[in-house]
Amino acid sequence: MNSDIYDYTIDVMRKKRRDKGISLQTIADCLNVSKTFVANIENPKNRARLNFQHVNELSKLFECSPKDFLPTEPL
Repeated sequence: MNSDIYDYTIDVMRKKRRDKGISLQTIADCLNVSKTFVANIENPKNRARLNFQHVNELSKLFECSPKDFLPTEPL
């Protein structure tokens, strides 16, 4: 399966998290998942997957549009 879109979305999440100084635990609490799950999302060797609900919740946390997690052009 092509994972470019997942990689893009995760890269955006990671950058926003680091730029705002938000911990993995804060992300986990926002998504109602474990800290380990969030760490696995960011781990390229053990990638857990975000779903649309996760992206929606992250948008609330980061005060941005869900569109910010998607590329402007198809990958």
